[in-house]
Amino acid sequence: MKRYRHYKKDKAIILSVFGSVVEQQKYLDLKQKVEAQFEGADVYLAVSSRMVLKVLLKKGFEYKSVAQTLADIDNIGYRNIIVSSINLYPTEEHELLKRTVEGFKLFSYANIRLSNAIFTKTKDTTHFLKELDETVSKPNQANLYIIHGSPKLELGGLEAISYTAQFLEHTRRLNYTCSLEGAFPFSVMKDSLVEKMQQDGVQKVQIVPMLLVSGNHYIKDMTQIKEELSEHFDTSIVKSITEDERFNLIEIPIISNIILNNIKEEVIKLGHGHE
Repeated sequence: MKRYRHYKKDKAIILSVFGSVVEQQKYLDLKQKVEAQFEGADVYLAVSSRMVLKVLLKKGFEYKSVAQTLADIDNIGYRNIIVSSINLYPTEEHELLKRTVEGFKLFSYANIRLSNAIFTKTKDTTHFLKELDETVSKPNQANLYIIHGSPKLELGGLEAISYTAQFLEHTRRLNYTCSLEGAFPFSVMKDSLVEKMQQDGVQKVQIVPMLLVSGNHYIKDMTQIKEELSEHFDTSIVKSITEDERFNLIEIPIISNIILNNIKEEVIKLGHGHE
């Protein structure tokens, strides 16, 4: 096929991230890890959030959306493209990414594959949640795990969010969960959470944000939740367990390993060996 002769480059990996106005460097650090692991591939970073993208562009940073990045890479002539979903859960951001990839497959001659979201496999998710809970938990202190959540209730990926909440609540007696913007949001559940904690004899509460990076949600929402709970309990935000001063999930080795393994799976499916 004459058109296919223009596809002369081998592999490209696109890291599809939501993006962050204040913590974009965390995604660049991840990009370096992927580049080191997959030396034979060219790695690109794409931002899915239109709002974040606009702010980054105004600040002089050169980023593009996933669709723009796919178009550029296809035009360069990569035969094989792996889009890595850097989303915790396979909810609306991942679903939009899936539709974008499927759309490009209709007209591109490249072999395009999409990886799983981070919390897709039960074994990986269970292993991470168990280790996280064991790491951050302290005697005589409750944990309030705050999941970002999804604004839609009909998505299949909600099962992964529900599993996270149920696993954490079943693992430790003084574990509690709520969301920021999804089902059972803190803004609505606050009174019932406080009542349940008081019934359980809680005096100290540690807030654990289930967020990939510690961006605006961490800076604004976690601080506000801490202030509101401090009216009833000795409340703190969990300390960082990585080199960063603020708690985040993306720097935890298990998370980066899941991402790397998800990419490796797609490389294998392409029929290419892993270097």
